[in-house]
Amino acid sequence: MTRVLLTGFEPFGGERVNPSWEAVQQVAAAPPDGLTVRIARLSCVFGTALDELRAAVGATAPDLVLCVGQAGGRSGLSVERVAVNVDDAAIADNAGEAPVDRPVVAGGPVAYFAALPVKACVAAARAAGVPASVSQTAGTYLCNHVFYGLMHLIATERPALRGGFVHIPYEPGQVLGRDAPSLPVELAATGLRAVLTAAAGRTGDIALAGGALH
Repeated sequence: MTRVLLTGFEPFGGERVNPSWEAVQQVAAAPPDGLTVRIARLSCVFGTALDELRAAVGATAPDLVLCVGQAGGRSGLSVERVAVNVDDAAIADNAGEAPVDRPVVAGGPVAYFAALPVKACVAAARAAGVPASVSQTAGTYLCNHVFYGLMHLIATERPALRGGFVHIPYEPGQVLGRDAPSLPVELAATGLRAVLTAAAGRTGDIALAGGALH
């Protein structure tokens, strides 16, 4: 059995829910065959979230870590390719902090690639009937903060561990009165199960167009 740690975030930015946490709970309740899934909810607080992630990795000893976050405005699952070493917050976190142009890890590399078969994960989600695409940026807020922190942990302390990050859209209740796309949590969970199965089943990626023009 492949041991998986799946993380989501607490609500932030005035929202009452965070679909990332709702979706990972559904995955844990009905995990893919061959996988044991443990979950952890991360605070939307710079620094604290990385401490919580490190603790969860230590407690669960996973083979694979998939962190999940909310990306309002996106219409499907976004499997992230690159984590960058910068915190540049457009809004304050849940502790009132809004770092500007601060490294996630002082002295760390400029960026890391995900340690997942990103395009195979996208193809698997699509095959499961869930819209998905490769994303070239996880932003510069808490999602990228956690993504970079995870990849730095893997690079410096846990080389056998594999991991990455997936963004999911708002859930429908969040967009009432708001002109933005959404995805039911149940469908997001279906996509995450497909991503996990693909990630656990292979290390090499597939040839699939996933670049961006801008």
